[in-house]
Amino acid sequence: MTVLVLALIAGAVIGLALGALGGGGSVLAVPALIYLLGFTPAAATTASLIIVTATSVTALYAHTRDGNVAWKTGALFAAAGIVPAFLAGAVAGNLPEAVLTSAFAIIAALAALRMLRPSASKPPERIRRGEAVGAGAGLGAVTGFLGVGGGFLAVPALVSVLGLAMRRAVGTSLLVITVNSLAALAARTGTDSGLHGEIIGPFTGAAILGAWDGKRLATKISGTTLQRVFAGVLLAVAAFMLVDVII
Repeated sequence: MTVLVLALIAGAVIGLALGALGGGGSVLAVPALIYLLGFTPAAATTASLIIVTATSVTALYAHTRDGNVAWKTGALFAAAGIVPAFLAGAVAGNLPEAVLTSAFAIIAALAALRMLRPSASKPPERIRRGEAVGAGAGLGAVTGFLGVGGGFLAVPALVSVLGLAMRRAVGTSLLVITVNSLAALAARTGTDSGLHGEIIGPFTGAAILGAWDGKRLATKISGTTLQRVFAGVLLAVAAFMLVDVII
């Protein structure tokens, strides 16, 4: 099977997960780029940021059209993450491959566990700006360091810290993810080698198309079932990555 075909298949699967779950699907992009397409961990996290940015912008447009984006709230939340995303992005490109892979595997496992135990987040009685800034900064750091969108972290934070309704939290998280991903990419510009545009382009295109199919899939299968299946796959991938580092 050629690299191009693998890129198209991997992109479609990840886009399908993104569209169906609304967040968390991009976590599979990094291991797919490393183990299927031969990227180094540093190059994979950078390529993942490109893919995440493109798919997030596309989805953001759709949610904007439906009126599900709180622009002012999202901009403030995203602003708190710009500097951490930039700094984390710069640091990640210089770390040993084993450290980067291990950190990613741990975050992937935590994301899977969170999907298996959905948070019962409730809107706060009073919005605390300190908590909002802290949550935004933390999300920015994760995005910059590991090259993931962080939707599995952004959505509950926007609900429980800033009091957004779930539908608006999902749409607004795409704005936050886009800003953080761009900041992290800016930090990595000119520092990473091993990026292959001929692979990233088709991968991204397939992910965008897959996301639309994922939205349709979500109407046919319960969200709980989809989350459990995806969480199981994510746990298996995280375990494989950790074993690969240890061995």
